[in-house]
Amino acid sequence: MEEMVGKVYEYLAESGLNIVAALAILIIGRIAVKLIAKAMEKAMTKARVDATLAGFARGLCNMLLMAIVIIAALAKIGIPTASFITVIGAMGLDVGFALQGSLSNFAAGIMLITFKPFKVGDLVEIGGKTGTVIEIHIFNTFLDAPDNVKVIIPNSEVTGSSILNYTVNGKLRVDLEIGVSYEDDLQKAAIVMKNVPAEHKLVLAEPVPVVAVKELADSCVTFVVRPWVRSADYWDAYFDITEMVKIALDENGISIPFPQRDIHIIGEGSGTA
Repeated sequence: MEEMVGKVYEYLAESGLNIVAALAILIIGRIAVKLIAKAMEKAMTKARVDATLAGFARGLCNMLLMAIVIIAALAKIGIPTASFITVIGAMGLDVGFALQGSLSNFAAGIMLITFKPFKVGDLVEIGGKTGTVIEIHIFNTFLDAPDNVKVIIPNSEVTGSSILNYTVNGKLRVDLEIGVSYEDDLQKAAIVMKNVPAEHKLVLAEPVPVVAVKELADSCVTFVVRPWVRSADYWDAYFDITEMVKIALDENGISIPFPQRDIHIIGEGSGTA
């Protein structure tokens, strides 16, 4: 027993300073890491970096620097750290392969927060899915679809798809195609259709609405009606103007024909019937 106590005293005498130094490294290192991480977050916030990204960067910085502090403390008391670092590296590689999809979403999330192709509240179309952006997280983006369905899209799919932002420019063009009969007065039809957007309260004065002949189709003359509205008013204006154009044409005796075909039946020895 006395021999064991003597060995403990001997070890403490030889390694006491190293243990104290290791504890000092842990305590001072932890304080320094917190200060560095906080300063980095503050600098990012001052540079108007997104708050989500700044907070995440602070947590990541804190974790990495604390790992370095712990390794330094272990090395100070004589624990070999080379193999320790190798094991951590191997584990990190395995975890990286296992979480490859998640890491891809994470990297894409950083890009979305940094470059901001859209923001919360924007109406967007991403990979064929349309909705209002309600949340942008590190791994996923959340949309509120027009039919009140919540759409969750992995961020890697967001950055890998075409993104249509219907809100960012502040206004949108309503595209309508109206067919008018060949028998009707086209100039009168054009005037009637121009009056509808000109009198509509949601239509913007600039750019000026366009009403023009687009095509001489098989069964009708196709007009385009293209007024501009605020992004938030798009669907209200689209449905309203479509209805008003139909009513205005009916009131002025202008018809919207349905597709028609003339069929010629040729009988044996009887000519054309």
